[in-house]
Amino acid sequence: MSTAQLAKIAALKQEIAQLEKELDGEDPNAIVKRHIKLLHLYNERKDATQGMIGKIATMQNVTVREVQDKLGIDDQ
Repeated sequence: MSTAQLAKIAALKQEIAQLEKELDGEDPNAIVKRHIKLLHLYNERKDATQGMIGKIATMQNVTVREVQDKLGIDDQ
């Protein structure tokens, strides 16, 4: 192996060690599962909120956008 290849291997090993340290021994699959669960929870709550905003808009005979503006909700 060339010196450049050995240097690249050393740099990658150092990066792996740093990433493992950041995980602090936690299983990466467990982290992913937790994030997916949190995303599902977020999406369920967002969907419920959007439904409520839609009902408010219908009751007030305005657009959903107008209700969101009144509530200070940004699309992003």
